[in-house]
Amino acid sequence: MKNKEYRTYIIGLLLMIILAIPHFLDTEAGILESGNQWILSRYLLVAFCGIMVAAVCGFGLLCQNNPKESRMALPLETIFLIAALLFGAVYLYVLPPLSAPDEACHYITSYRLSNRLMGLPMTDQEGKVLIREEDWFAEDSCGDYQVYLREDGILAAVDESADAAKVLGQTLTEETYRLIHEKGTTAAPAFGENSGTAVSVHLPVATTPFAHVMPALGITLARILGLNSMGLLYLGRLMNLVFYAAVTWLAMRRLPFGKEMLFGVALLPMSIHLSASFSYDAFIMAGMFYFAACCLDLAYRAERVRPVDVLVLALVMAAVGPCKMVYAVLMGLCLLIPVRKFGGWGKWLLSAACVLGAWVIAMVLINGQTVAAYATETDTYIIWAEESGYSLSLLLHRPLKTMAMYYRTFLWQLEHYHLTMIGAYLGNVDPVLDVPYAVVVFFTCGLLGLAFRKPGENLILIGGKRIWIWLVCLVLAGALLFSMLLAWTPIGSKVISGVQGRYFLPFLPVLLMTLKNDTIVLTKNADRSILYLMCCANAYVLLRLFSIVSIRL
Repeated sequence: MKNKEYRTYIIGLLLMIILAIPHFLDTEAGILESGNQWILSRYLLVAFCGIMVAAVCGFGLLCQNNPKESRMALPLETIFLIAALLFGAVYLYVLPPLSAPDEACHYITSYRLSNRLMGLPMTDQEGKVLIREEDWFAEDSCGDYQVYLREDGILAAVDESADAAKVLGQTLTEETYRLIHEKGTTAAPAFGENSGTAVSVHLPVATTPFAHVMPALGITLARILGLNSMGLLYLGRLMNLVFYAAVTWLAMRRLPFGKEMLFGVALLPMSIHLSASFSYDAFIMAGMFYFAACCLDLAYRAERVRPVDVLVLALVMAAVGPCKMVYAVLMGLCLLIPVRKFGGWGKWLLSAACVLGAWVIAMVLINGQTVAAYATETDTYIIWAEESGYSLSLLLHRPLKTMAMYYRTFLWQLEHYHLTMIGAYLGNVDPVLDVPYAVVVFFTCGLLGLAFRKPGENLILIGGKRIWIWLVCLVLAGALLFSMLLAWTPIGSKVISGVQGRYFLPFLPVLLMTLKNDTIVLTKNADRSILYLMCCANAYVLLRLFSIVSIRL
C-alpha cells in the first residue's frame, strides 16, 4: 500500500475498534438484565469477524495500488465474492432465520420445493405444505400453538392463524438469540429420532420455482444430513447467499465498466441482509444485475451478438420476470445494443421476439391467473387494512387521482425509500433495527463518490443512451409504485402503501452509472478506498445490530 492507502486502512480499523466499545458496554448491560453470559462471547466473536472481514477486504482493495504488491493483486470481482460471502455469513448470524421481510413465506415455499426434490408429497389435500415435525419450532418458537394429531397422523395446529404464534426471528429480541443458542444446529430432533410429519400454517409464495431452488437445495441437504431445524434454516439461507454472491460475481466479471458501483450496491446492508435469507429478493437482485451487465457488455464491448447471448437474456428474463413482473421494464436496456451487432434488422427483431416471448410465456404459465384477476376485478379488498382497494378500472378512469397519489407519495415517502434502500429498518422492516442516519448518509455519499467521474476517465453513457436509461429506470419505479397501488393500497390512503426502498436495488447500479458528467469531476480516483470504508461501515452495522438485539428484552 502507498502511505495514503495505509493510513486509510489503519484509520478504518481503529474506528471500528473504537466504535465497538460502546456497543460492548450496551451488550454487557443487557447481560446484567438477562443473565445470559454467553452473549458477551458471541458479541466478541461478531466484533472479531466483522473487523477481520473488513481488514481482509481492505487489504485486497488497497494493496493493488502498490506495484511491489501486484503479485497479490486480486480482481475486483474476486474481492467482492470474498466480501459478500464473509459479510453475508456474519449477517446470517446477527439477523437470524425468518427475520427478513416475508421470510417465513419464502422459507415454506423452499420447503415445498425440497419435498419435490426428495420425491415426497409437497402438500396435504388442503394444499398446506408438509414439514418435518421437529421443524415446527421455526413457526412456533415459544410453543404458543395448541396442536393435535389428525386422523392421517399429521401434526396440525388447532388455531391455524399465522399470527397465533411467535415465528422465530420475526421480531428480534434477546430471547431469539437464547432460543437459537439452546437449540443448536446439530442436536437431536425435538420430537425424537423418528420424527413425524406436520403441516405449516404459512402459505407459500405463488411464483416461479427457480426463485427458491438454491434454498430448497440447502433444506434438502440438511434433511439428508439429519440436521435439526436450526441447521436446516441456516443451510437453506447459506445456499441463497452463495447463489447471490456467485451470480453477482459473474455480473461484475461481464460488466465492461462500472464494477465499483455494482460492488457498492451489492454490499449495502440491505442487499447483504436480503441475500443471507430465504427471500427471493436475492434471486431478483442477482438476476437483474446479471441481465443489465449482459446488456452493457453487448452494447459496449462485444463485437457481435451471438445466439447464445440472446438465449442467456431470454432465460434470465423468463426466470426472474414472474417473481415481480414489473422488472420486465429492464428489457428496455436491450435497446442500447446497436442493431448492426445482431447482423441486421431481421435478426434484431427475431432476438427481441425471443427475449420478450420468453418473458410472456413465463408470465402466462406462472402468473396468468393473477394478471387476469387484476385486469378484470372491479371490486378489491385489502386484507391488512380491512378496507376496499383500488381496481385497475378505477385507476384508469381517474388519472388525476392517480397522479395526485404519485405526487403525495413522492413528497412524503422519498425519505423512507432512501433509508430502506440503504439499510434502515432491517429485519422484518423493524424500526428498532435501524442503521444510524449518519451511516446511511455515508453509504449514500460513498455510492455517489463511486459514480462521479474521475480524472482521465472517459464518459461512456452519454446523450440519448443516458436519457434512455433514465427513462427505463423512471418507468420501472413508476411501475413498482403502480403495482403496490393496485395490490396493497387501501382506498382511504393518501399515499401508495407497501413500497420499500429494497425494490429499487435491482436497477440502482445501472442508474448510478449514468451520473458521470463533465460538471462534477473528482480530483482523484479513490474508489477502492471508498469501497474499503463501506466495508468498515458494514462491520459497524453488524456490531450495532447485535448489541441492539442483545439488550432488547
